[in-house]
Amino acid sequence: MRIITGRAKGKRLQTPDGMHTRPTTERVKESVFSIIQWDIEGRNVLDLFGGSGQLGLEAISRGAARCDIVESDRAAQRIIEGNIRNCGFEKEVRLVKGDSFQFLERSKKNAYGLIFLDPPYGGEMLNRALEIICRIDILAEGGIIICESGEEDTLITVPQPYRVLRQYHYSHSNITTITKGGEEA
Repeated sequence: MRIITGRAKGKRLQTPDGMHTRPTTERVKESVFSIIQWDIEGRNVLDLFGGSGQLGLEAISRGAARCDIVESDRAAQRIIEGNIRNCGFEKEVRLVKGDSFQFLERSKKNAYGLIFLDPPYGGEMLNRALEIICRIDILAEGGIIICESGEEDTLITVPQPYRVLRQYHYSHSNITTITKGGEEA
């Protein structure tokens, strides 16, 4: 796994061993960043279920202002710390060691312009995170939430002013982009 483009282009990233984390595949990551390529520059980013931190680190490499990566697993935290150092992003990236849902509950309104949600497939973690994000309203106006889910997973219906922009299917993964505000196309 590597950083695709930007300031840290080509930097290799470590990933946690085992099945506890499931890194986003290179193909899906490239697709995600093609979808949002014009919506990264200068934004504050949240990578809620960090894993290796690759989504947040890719966003920083492509010009995001800052990133909070949240991870509860200690082995994954060590991997993320190494990846942050390897990319030279210590000033722009903050690793939050702890529970993702507790972090959300403490977050400020309109704090992020880009949120990555890539929890383990098959559970309700993604829907729980979406419910909290919509309730506490941490996405900035015009911001984007990128949800990665398993092909069998079903997302909740998000309340106004949130709305689904598009859904994409890649092999065994679904990518759903959600925004806040604006008009439907």
